[in-house]
Amino acid sequence: WSRLHPVNMFNSYNVKFYHSKSLTSPYPGSRVERCQVPEDKVGWLIEWKDYNPVEYTALSVLAGPSWADPQIHNKGFSPKFNERDGEVERRSLNGLYVVENGRPRNPLGRTGLTGRGLLGRWGPNHAADPVVTRWKRDRSGNKIAHPVTGKNILQFVAIKRRDCEEWAIPGGMVDPGEKITTTLKREFEEEALNSLQKSPEEKAELEKQLHKLFSQEHFVVYRGYVDDPRNTDNAWIETEAVNYHDETGETMDNLPLEAGDDAGVVKWVDISDKLELYASHSHFIKLVTEKHGAHWSEDPGPEC
Repeated sequence: WSRLHPVNMFNSYNVKFYHSKSLTSPYPGSRVERCQVPEDKVGWLIEWKDYNPVEYTALSVLAGPSWADPQIHNKGFSPKFNERDGEVERRSLNGLYVVENGRPRNPLGRTGLTGRGLLGRWGPNHAADPVVTRWKRDRSGNKIAHPVTGKNILQFVAIKRRDCEEWAIPGGMVDPGEKITTTLKREFEEEALNSLQKSPEEKAELEKQLHKLFSQEHFVVYRGYVDDPRNTDNAWIETEAVNYHDETGETMDNLPLEAGDDAGVVKWVDISDKLELYASHSHFIKLVTEKHGAHWSEDPGPEC
C-alpha cells in the first residue's frame, strides 16, 4: 500500500481533486467568504504576491476550550511544531511542514483563509475514522452480488453529520495522549451506537461486543491529509482511516445502530461509486472495496 502514501497522492497533478473541499466558501458554520484561489495558484511554490487571505478563527475556538490552542502570540504559548509537544501531537503524517512567521503552513497549499477556523490546533489536527463493513446478504444469509459486475456488495456504517447534513464515516478528533485505536472505538461507540446515552450495564454489553470487532485483524486504509472544508492555511485535518470488517455479520447483528453525539442519522449503506460523502471519505471507501474485491462501479474504466 506504499503507493497510497499521501505524499504520492498529493502531487501537483492531483491537487485539484484532493484540495478542492478545502476551498469551500463560505467557511462552514459562518458567513465568512474565503479569498478565491485559482487552481493554478494553490501550490505555495507558485509565486502570488497579491495573495490576500481572510483571517478567521471561530468564537467557539477563541473561547479557549480544552481541545484548542491559544492564539499564536499569547503570552506563555510556545508550541513545538513538527514534534510531540507534551500530550499534543504536532507532527504531521505527511512529514515536515513549513512554519512561517510563527504559524504552520498547510502542506497542500493555499486555502484562501488564515487562522484556525473551527479547528482547535495550529497545524495538524489529528482525527480517526473507523470504517466498519459487512457483506450485504439476503434473508437466507447469502451474499448479494451486483447484477452488472457480479461482485459482492459491501456495506458500511454511515452517519449523517448534524453540522452539514452530509453522509460520512463516523469519526472524530484524537484526544491529547490518546491512542488511535482508542479513538477509533470511542468515536464509533459515540456516533453509531449512542453510547453516551446508555446505562452502565448497556455500555458494558456494547463494549463486550465491540471488543470482538475491534480486536480482530484490521486494515489501515489511509494515513494523512484530508481535503476537509474546515481546513485553513494554518490548520488542517489529518486522519487515520481503519477498516474493521465483520466477515460473517454476526457481531454487528447484535449491535443496534443508534445515532448519537455529532450524528443525526446512522445506517448501513451499500457501497458504490454513486455515494457522495463528506470530505475525502468516498476515496477511503473505494480503497476498502478494492481490498475486499467488492463491487464499486458499473463502469469498467480504461483497459490496462
